[in-house]
Amino acid sequence: MSRSVPLVPTVTACALALVLTACGGTGGVHGTAGSAGVADPYFPEAGNGGYDVTHYALTLAYTPSTSDTPDTPHTSTPLTGTATITARATQNLSAYDLDLKGMRVNSLTVDGKKASWTRTDQELTVRPPSTVPQGKTFKTTVHYSGTPETITDPDGSEEGWLPTADGALALGEPTGAMGWFPADDHPSDKATYDLTITVPKGLQAVSNGELRTETTAGDGRTTYSWRMTHPMATYLATVAIGHYDITRTTTKSGLPVYTAVDPEETAASRKVLAKIPEIMEWEEYNFGPYPFSSTGAIVDRRGDAGYALETQTRPFFPGAPDTATLVHELAHQWYGDSVTPRTWRDMWLNEGFATYAEWLWSEDHDGDTAQQTFDALYKGTYFDDKSDSDAIWSFPPARPTSAAHISDSPVYERGAMVLHKIRQTVGDARFYDIVQGWAAAHRYGNANTADFTAYVRKMAPGKDFSGIWKDWLYGEGKPARP
Repeated sequence: MSRSVPLVPTVTACALALVLTACGGTGGVHGTAGSAGVADPYFPEAGNGGYDVTHYALTLAYTPSTSDTPDTPHTSTPLTGTATITARATQNLSAYDLDLKGMRVNSLTVDGKKASWTRTDQELTVRPPSTVPQGKTFKTTVHYSGTPETITDPDGSEEGWLPTADGALALGEPTGAMGWFPADDHPSDKATYDLTITVPKGLQAVSNGELRTETTAGDGRTTYSWRMTHPMATYLATVAIGHYDITRTTTKSGLPVYTAVDPEETAASRKVLAKIPEIMEWEEYNFGPYPFSSTGAIVDRRGDAGYALETQTRPFFPGAPDTATLVHELAHQWYGDSVTPRTWRDMWLNEGFATYAEWLWSEDHDGDTAQQTFDALYKGTYFDDKSDSDAIWSFPPARPTSAAHISDSPVYERGAMVLHKIRQTVGDARFYDIVQGWAAAHRYGNANTADFTAYVRKMAPGKDFSGIWKDWLYGEGKPARP
């Protein structure tokens, strides 16, 4: 839907304006439109050019419909939202895009002034009343409503806004954030967040960061306000609405631990979630200081989503996780959440590290050593199914064949094998210097595979990594030697 407002000046008006100022804005500033997409190798329409978001303030209201069957997800119901997006212009902007899939835009302002917009698929194109000068910080406020979309990924998994039996769940990897709020929906643009969610009394609304306030109004609705003070990629933002058993504890160092568990999963989750402080202490020892100000987990019912996800500070699990999965998603807080991939081609920097964290945990807790896991994968004995064993070698971890394969086994297991080869080459002491230094050097930022390989070479001068890069990171097929 678009407003019936002219999107460009008439020729006469533009010609007249040239006498006094440059056409395209006031004060002599000529602007151009920001790009629609950042040319990601797998999701070229994701993200947008011309600006850098610094903060999202999201105010949401949601009332789940009731389901005839308690264990059956209800149909989607309308969501009402206001998004105030603070950004800095990286060029003189006459127009710019936000990513928003579905929903209805009711009104839109730029720095408090009415602006025109158009919609084309996921692109919400905004034309401010005057050109935004390069370097200026500006605010876009979008009032929107409608039935939020569940988005199907190229690999068939679902993300975006997922209705559950007693509420809803918002998950964003890789492009699901645009299903529930307008955004620069690409991991290369990270920002801080305030998320305020109003739901019927008796339901909880859980999100990232710290819960600032919880208030119930006279109309029987409760508002939860959450704040994420460290930069976060859009795909890591989450909202979980439903009935949850809430537990608040701390680690030995005083780090707050906030867990929200669906009552049906409480008993099964209790023992493993009690390990969070121990896992956090172990991961800090191995990976360096924890990058955020709280931790925890969200556990919903099995079937509410088809995967666990490293949503920032509060990983999501569909049903009670096992210890290895909990270790994996918490390790992502360093590798993926704090150090975030620059493009989706760099996904192995998330998953290879988190998978290798599982191997290291096993090694340190009387399980298989990382070497034994590596050997089993190479020999094809790690998986019971031969097709799973063969899948590891279907493409190199740094070059997934398409968007449908960025979460396949080579990105995980073979990515972890790359890290093990580095460890073999440099020894344990230097290896841990590398993994801790990598997390510190790119803390709260973005990095790609070339950044990583350069960092490894810098940290281990005199060592030859060319064979690892050629055969294990970028090479097609199974390397000739382990």
